Amino acid sequence: MIPKSHPRYESLLLRDKMVKAAKKGYLADSAMIAHGRGEAFDYLIGERTTYPAKRAMYVAVAALLLSNNPVISVNGNATALAVEEIIELANSVGAKIEINLFYRTDDRVKIITQIYKDLGYDKILGTLDDDIEYLTDIKNNRASASKTGIYSADTVLIPLEDGDRAEILKKSGKNIITIDLNPLSRTSKMSDVSIMDNIVRAIPFMTKIAEDLKTQDKQVLMEIVNDFDNEENLKESLEQIKLKE
Repeated sequence: MIPKSHPRYESLLLRDKMVKAAKKGYLADSAMIAHGRGEAFDYLIGERTTYPAKRAMYVAVAALLLSNNPVISVNGNATALAVEEIIELANSVGAKIEINLFYRTDDRVKIITQIYKDLGYDKILGTLDDDIEYLTDIKNNRASASKTGIYSADTVLIPLEDGDRAEILKKSGKNIITIDLNPLSRTSKMSDVSIMDNIVRAIPFMTKIAEDLKTQDKQVLMEIVNDFDNEENLKESLEQIKLKE
């Protein structure tokens, strides 16, 4: 039991989720390293949602709402940290959810599939029974893509993603949105919209934004997207990183 009085309470709760997910068998061995790296960047921004991150979230939600076939790509880490919130966002913006794993095994896919189904989301893509295509130029298991999901998507939200796949997905003509606490990562630089925030804060906030933007005219959404400069927003995101004294 983690006492709420602990100064690192929220952080320890997330670590505990990762530990439990690892014990259930759906996290790769390197998942803890990836989480720790993100946690370090989160600490440097004061574990808060910055203005550049909020601006990017509005653009991301507008893009998802404008899309014909938006898809949220999920791995073990995203599922462990924010599975219920991801489902809620997907339902809010009309997006599909697809499993995509770097270290893909049948067992991991089965466990993650069941997690979503147990929460009432039985439309999960990227399962062992799905019609899978393969993206060219990706030399690892993340080349797999559901035929009705990422393979044919026009917009893909890829939280906690690796850079090579982000680059290939963008080159294939898709709008790429990422949630990545490292504004210097290849994924952040390759994406059309990069949200420098913790996924546990970003996903719920994006759902709230969606409820507002769904009431807006399509022209308003298009203006939100067209007025955004991801490179400039990443520069502002970098300025949010302060070394603590």
